[in-house]
Amino acid sequence: MLKPSLITPQDLGDELAALIPGQDPELSITIHRIPVLEQDIASKIIPVCEPTLGGNEQKYVLDCLQSNWISSAGKYIPVFEEKFAAECGCRYGISCCNGTIALHLALAALGLGPGDEVILPTFTMIATINAVTYVGATPVLVDSEPCTWNMDVDQVAAKITPRTKAIIPVHTYGHPVDMDPLLELAEPNGIFVLEDAAEAHGAEYKGRRAGSLGQAGCFSFYANKIITTGEGGMITTNDPQLAELTQKLRDHAFSSERHFWHKYVGFNYRMTNLQAAVGVAQVEQMPGFIENRRRNAALYTSLLKEIPGIVTPPEAGNCRNVFWMYSILVEDKFGMTRDELRGYLAKNGIETRTFFIPMHLQPVYYEQFKGQRYPVAEMLCRRGFYLPSASSLTEAQIRHVVDVVRRAYVEANR
Repeated sequence: MLKPSLITPQDLGDELAALIPGQDPELSITIHRIPVLEQDIASKIIPVCEPTLGGNEQKYVLDCLQSNWISSAGKYIPVFEEKFAAECGCRYGISCCNGTIALHLALAALGLGPGDEVILPTFTMIATINAVTYVGATPVLVDSEPCTWNMDVDQVAAKITPRTKAIIPVHTYGHPVDMDPLLELAEPNGIFVLEDAAEAHGAEYKGRRAGSLGQAGCFSFYANKIITTGEGGMITTNDPQLAELTQKLRDHAFSSERHFWHKYVGFNYRMTNLQAAVGVAQVEQMPGFIENRRRNAALYTSLLKEIPGIVTPPEAGNCRNVFWMYSILVEDKFGMTRDELRGYLAKNGIETRTFFIPMHLQPVYYEQFKGQRYPVAEMLCRRGFYLPSASSLTEAQIRHVVDVVRRAYVEANR
């Protein structure tokens, strides 16, 4: 039986243990003396993110049920793949079970395995490094840059060895990585660039969409993503050979010559027609979802920038951030720690979520990276969290969230 890592925060030492966030605070409602018009908002929980299902989702799913096409065959699969790939500026889309599977499937199709090295940021969701581990390759970590919170491209060159076969840039929280310098490093060395674009549906780098910048891009359609199928993922690419191979591997590597004839070790990583039906309806609304996220982010930033100690999310001049999550940092001059502010928000019915815990501090990977330090990623882990970020968030809800943050600042600095 598989045994879990027994590493605890205390085993990391006092300095590193202080970086690990505590348990999520319990949500409750505290009604303050506020205008009557605002009481309706203040008396309800505001979740950190929830799906927006206001289009043709029900209509298309009912069509699946009525036609009996509910599994991995059916008309919505190719429609979803084609429409989403087009949104990414790609010729091919290969749907699958989830975003983690998309990464695993792409790495497997690229032929990575034991002895190969893959460079990725330590500041990411654990799915990225897990996918590397699934194929038996060795993950090699780099720190983040403080200005965009993405992988520090300047550090990548020093980590390239003859065993480096791939680089996985992660477009963190919807902001694209600085891709051109990364591609300039990778191409002369024959290194694959596989975008982890799970959080970056519709994000742009120099006018080009995330998912079209490297050899392939991998997306997640989990319920909190900009578009969702509940669970689900997609690989996007302009490489016809890679597209064909990932399609085969996704479906047990069935041969076109005859049924039950297999030339590769394949997987059962298919998306269902039911999920794809939801996906088609979501893609139809994707431009609106992105504009809502950007409009909400602009309002948040305009209101929060006047509160000392709050750092609002970045957007480089050559990028279009889609603000998958509206993410902030809490500096010392705010007067509360990040966790104290989260607790204050939770008592007012506002759900939040902390930033990722870096991979070099994860119990399951700690021994592998023991002694390695990544100061920017550690700072982000200690100071960062998301405010409510759904596409359906209203202006009144945003103003209420900021009012509570402002009230916390005032109380902390009396």
